[in-house]
Amino acid sequence: MPEHTAPVADDRLREEVRLLGALLGDVIRDEGGESLYDKIEAVRQASVAYHRDPASHPAKRLERLLTELDLDEAVGLAHGFAVFSLLANIAEDRAGKRRAQTQTLAALNPEAARPDTMEGALARLATAGKTPSDARDLLAEALISPVLTAHPSEVRRKSVIDRIAAISDILDACDVPGAEAAPGCAPDTFRRNLRRQAVILWTTRLVRGAGLVVQDEIETVVSFLERIFLKVAPEQLADWRRRLDAPDLPPFIRIGAWVGGDRDGNPNVNGETLGAAMSTGARAVLRHYLDETHALGAELSLSASLAEVTPELAALAGASDDTSPHRADEPYRRALTEIYARLAATHETLTGLPAPRPARFTATPYDGPDAFRAELAILQDSLVSRHGEVFADDRLASLITAVDIFGFHMATLDLRQNSDVHARVVADLFRASGVEADYEALDEEARIALLSGELASGRLLFNPYAEYAPETLKERSILQAAATALATFGPQAIRTHIVSKTDAASDLLEVYLLLKEVGLYRPEAPGECPIQAAPLFETIDDLRAAKPTLERLLKEPAAMAVARARGVQEVMIGYSDSNKDGSYLTSTWELHEASRALLEVTEAAGLKLQLFHGRGGAVGRGGGSSFAGVVSQPKGTVAGRIRITEQGEVIANKYGEPGVARRNLDALTAGTLIASLAPPPDDELTARHGATAARLSQASMQAYRKLVYETEGFVDYFRAATPIAELSELKIGSRPASRTASTRIEDLRAIPWVFSWSQSRVMLPGWFGFGSAVEGVDLEELKVMGRDWPFFRTLIQNMEMIMAKADMTIARRYATLVPDPALGVRIHGELKAEFDRTEAAVLAINGQDRLLGGQPELDRLIRQRMPYVEPLNHVQIELIRRRRAGDDDPRVREGILLAVNGVAAGLRNSG
Repeated sequence: MPEHTAPVADDRLREEVRLLGALLGDVIRDEGGESLYDKIEAVRQASVAYHRDPASHPAKRLERLLTELDLDEAVGLAHGFAVFSLLANIAEDRAGKRRAQTQTLAALNPEAARPDTMEGALARLATAGKTPSDARDLLAEALISPVLTAHPSEVRRKSVIDRIAAISDILDACDVPGAEAAPGCAPDTFRRNLRRQAVILWTTRLVRGAGLVVQDEIETVVSFLERIFLKVAPEQLADWRRRLDAPDLPPFIRIGAWVGGDRDGNPNVNGETLGAAMSTGARAVLRHYLDETHALGAELSLSASLAEVTPELAALAGASDDTSPHRADEPYRRALTEIYARLAATHETLTGLPAPRPARFTATPYDGPDAFRAELAILQDSLVSRHGEVFADDRLASLITAVDIFGFHMATLDLRQNSDVHARVVADLFRASGVEADYEALDEEARIALLSGELASGRLLFNPYAEYAPETLKERSILQAAATALATFGPQAIRTHIVSKTDAASDLLEVYLLLKEVGLYRPEAPGECPIQAAPLFETIDDLRAAKPTLERLLKEPAAMAVARARGVQEVMIGYSDSNKDGSYLTSTWELHEASRALLEVTEAAGLKLQLFHGRGGAVGRGGGSSFAGVVSQPKGTVAGRIRITEQGEVIANKYGEPGVARRNLDALTAGTLIASLAPPPDDELTARHGATAARLSQASMQAYRKLVYETEGFVDYFRAATPIAELSELKIGSRPASRTASTRIEDLRAIPWVFSWSQSRVMLPGWFGFGSAVEGVDLEELKVMGRDWPFFRTLIQNMEMIMAKADMTIARRYATLVPDPALGVRIHGELKAEFDRTEAAVLAINGQDRLLGGQPELDRLIRQRMPYVEPLNHVQIELIRRRRAGDDDPRVREGILLAVNGVAAGLRNSG
């Protein structure tokens, strides 16, 4: 691959990009031929010329090169640039890791540490008059939960992600002082090992040949839990305990998951997939515990003749069925052999599979993780009390911490379903039982009255002898599976049932009625219901109505009893659909205002508010810096409790490598501490600038909806000038891209909407409407808002970042795919005009002469990516043109999907 690159952040990064690029170039020559390599270089050079000046003579050569490509060359070229995108990302991630490692020196000078680190956050708190004791007290009650979902914006196969990890591991292993003498790090061996992995990656199919099923998504999410979180989360908790001098600090990071429980719009999720999600997670976490227990057994060879033990440890060892004479005087090993046997039996009970390494004898399985932890604690107490603090923070301590965090369930699974489905199921139950013939015809108060009466009654509605719609039976089976999971794995297994499209209190009461039908909600003890119904407010109208909806819900005894028992009412707010509904600016402002309004409701009810932020990777779906996003939340809305979805490609980008994952968990923790204990004066700033923000929001929504929902031909333009039609063939998720067979924008899911605009480099959901909104507004006030108000500053920074990844010159080439040339020119012209207005506004507010002028490091990183992203855009356009002209050769489809894959990898947060 060519070694010419754009300016990069540091010399090491430049060196690694060149190393990996040269390595790939050698592989392409050997595996694909010199001709393919030459074509790749020619297209790259022409693409750079096109970017500089589309009218130049070298740029005009691009069109000829593309049209002259035969299919094998086109596919090879797309494959080459896509692989280079992946390799360059490895170098960039490692550069980020090196920057983070320099922060470890911040303990010597905490004031110099970045605020999204442990030391930086504590320093920020200190300037606000807060102490480590304040941080300790907050974290003792905190819940910080990244929730992994299977939303389809991750285009990489797990096999590809594994190769990326292998290459990164080789680089990491040889990136330490004196590594040249280590096995595998001698120069020739080092290059040979890298070359081997590069060949495997080059010859690995980058796109899926078959569609994903839910179990595939479960396995992918669990692989991250197993490979990353089982290691990183306990280490993070241990470090915060040491730093805050709080050895008993309970876990505050709780990993959540949606895969297997999120059935909104996914007909493939059912009771079996829910059970599979639980058992797959249990299999991974129990095997980790088995491996660690086995390793401790090998290590703790202390003899009773040389080491005193506590009576509790002696009793535990004495109760062991281990009859080996070799361990007769080794109480720790005898105890661990018994623990291992019980754990192996637990593995078989919970997963249906025998432990990979059989126990020496049969034993009784644990009835829950608390019993397992209690026996481990006996070992630790004996070691510490008899041999000192050197045993207080070791491998055994890490295992105990892991049990505290992950239990036997690994991740807390959410349930989610659309409110329309619940209404139909409840109506079916009422009809079959003779209680109400037409529930869906009732007004809201009549529905609430009927539901409240049933929730107070001990009778069940379901009759095994009656006939029900298949949808009703399916929903009931899922909730029965949830009840089984709770009985098997304990209360942390499932905590929340999210209701999409919530616009009324009855939407939540319907969930409690359905939980009652499977024994999870009991009228005589409503506060003991293990699952809380949580509304998801998604559209602009729903966000504006969130306050009265929640107020009405909390007037109902059933909902209030569950909330009071927890002390918390969870509410999910959706970034994606609100953006698609009303523009990025409007969505961001309405989310801000809804959060403040919801806090008023919960405070009036004597409850804490727990917001669950449904964010995606792209700015148009709430993406951007998690730390900045948390810190910029309205005052009082975090208060130590926050949940955030981590979706699609974001999971691999933020949690694909232990060091990167640790940085992101610390950033979430730091953001939560600062937002909770030293928040900016958001109330004061909202009072001062809120009227201006509201006017901007209204104007932005008007401009956005005029284009997207009112402009004649816009839908045709969108479906022709983006690869939306081709994305459905990428097989990146188990659920359909659209809610219905309709072609309306309203019925399209937010993810393919955002993903399509990212591919065509317009990035419309991340900026459109802002330029029109600020026309005529006092620039000086906007500058003050951008400087002083974290809410507005974060909005501008996110918009600036996504606009830096946009390219309206390339977008113009996508517009040529529109069958009606006049329509293509007209709509692209409107997009370009608004982009120019928005860019000018952002630069004026920031006082800069170019985008990201105030963020030079990010600017360099994005510029570095473009030389290998842009050729993929050009190849994608050419192949889409051929396919839509009737070329149905499977290789055309393959080339398109490779180009889609490569662009997504290069942009990194595209869906």
